[in-house]
Amino acid sequence: LTKNIPIFVCTMSFPGIACPLHVFEPRYRLMIRRCQETGTRRFGMCIYENGKSFADYGCMLEIRQIELLPDGRSLVDTVGRRRFRVLRRGHRDGYNTADIEYLEDKKVR
Repeated sequence: LTKNIPIFVCTMSFPGIACPLHVFEPRYRLMIRRCQETGTRRFGMCIYENGKSFADYGCMLEIRQIELLPDGRSLVDTVGRRRFRVLRRGHRDGYNTADIEYLEDKKVR
């Protein structure tokens, strides 16, 4: 999963750390639904950066559980998996996408 991945522009996330999300914007509702339907259950998280739409680095999140609310919003329980660097930015149906490369962290001894 390195080409045309959906990007949620919101907050900082890190590998191994839970990142609970309240999804209410229509574009992100669509994005989360597609992540579920395709079976990947993953999307990238980047913070906003002026002039670029989102930062050059982010973290891949994996959806663990989704609670759908009656009005269409959802509470999404995610956890950070791997850090990445953005190679190319794009758009799909209102949300950002990116081609990425994963970063390898050095092990701490």
